[in-house]
Amino acid sequence: MTKTFDFSGTNVVVTGGARGIGFQIVKDFLEAGSSVTIWDYDKDTLDASLKELSAFEGKVKGFQVDVTDVASCNEVAKSTGSVDVLINNAGITRDKSLKKMTLDDFQKVIDTNLTGLFNVTKSFLDQELFSADSGRNRIINMASVVALYGNFGQTNYVASKAGVIGMTKTWAKELGRKGFTANAIAPGFIETPMTAKMPEEVLQSIVSKVPVQRMGRPEDIAQTCMFLASEAASYINGTVISVDGGVTL
Repeated sequence: MTKTFDFSGTNVVVTGGARGIGFQIVKDFLEAGSSVTIWDYDKDTLDASLKELSAFEGKVKGFQVDVTDVASCNEVAKSTGSVDVLINNAGITRDKSLKKMTLDDFQKVIDTNLTGLFNVTKSFLDQELFSADSGRNRIINMASVVALYGNFGQTNYVASKAGVIGMTKTWAKELGRKGFTANAIAPGFIETPMTAKMPEEVLQSIVSKVPVQRMGRPEDIAQTCMFLASEAASYINGTVISVDGGVTL
């Protein structure tokens, strides 16, 4: 895919950036000239991703961090330093029907997907690490199309992502006057290593529900992140962009 953005001189942070959609976001920003910091919980996966990105030595670094832990976020934010674009991508699932879902299942997803997003963003704000002179302070939060229409077996995940949307809109109002934009992306069905393990008949059933008749690609989400981080999107604030091939229609 042709890269049409230039982010030379910018600092980007991607949480959950060591795999899947997050890793694609990291790669695309690096190729567009950014310096990128990856935050991820899994050290082995983080180390493997940094090894794969060795061609960008000096432009990429990574930290193991638990986004559910305030102290961890504050410490790593300080080590990360200045940031222009923060992409809150870290998230987990613990899918079960409501009857089978335990309080622990529910709380772990909320703690990571919603409270974790709050912890990360506040750690940079409180330590005044957003670049005051960049004119490009961007917060991009990863929601999901299921937050817009619900999904069987995902009470916890849907609740967390609906919360992300509400939080994003609130930050857009609070921080807009301070030179920020805050927006959310709601991915639809995206090709990832996890979906690659699904039975072919299940994948075809999913595709049949998408008007454009294909799964999304990680690049589709990464390119949307880059657009929202660019000057072309400087007047877009508090918006949720569904990148779903029309499945929410």
